[in-house]
Amino acid sequence: MSRFLIPLGIFVVVLAFLGVGLTLNPRELPSPLVGKPAPNFSLPQLHEKDKVLSSTDLRGQVWLLNFWASWCGGCKEEHPVLIHLAKSGEVPIYGMDYKDRREEALAWLKEWGNPYPLVAVDESGRVGIDYGVYGVPETYVIDKAGVIRYKQIGPLREDVLQTKILPLVRELQSQ
Repeated sequence: MSRFLIPLGIFVVVLAFLGVGLTLNPRELPSPLVGKPAPNFSLPQLHEKDKVLSSTDLRGQVWLLNFWASWCGGCKEEHPVLIHLAKSGEVPIYGMDYKDRREEALAWLKEWGNPYPLVAVDESGRVGIDYGVYGVPETYVIDKAGVIRYKQIGPLREDVLQTKILPLVRELQSQ
């Protein structure tokens, strides 16, 4: 009889871990980079490939960095939210075209609209790795000192924008 108790005990423990894991929201994975300096990058721009967008050029302002791609379904889902935010002028959104083809990215922005003042091209995905990107879309709030203050995994929704991101942006801009 006792030979069945050990496997039964292991089964119960595994079942408990599985039960807890199923209650977690995969979109709320904590990022180890929140509260730390944003990784530096210097990449060619999408619209003018002979020019560079560098993270150091953006210091001194609060800004959003949005990783996206033309092949990304979630990016199309969040795009109206980004367009609306860009029109509001509350915070600049810089794009990071992730593992994409330049021609397809340009065509996508032409068709759906461009919320970004500038877009950098992360063709190899190296900057995405540095930022800990799980998959596009992902959006980061970066403060005036270049520190990551928030990471949104997955499509940006209006409710998240209004309840989390914009209040944080306003607080950071007032500092």
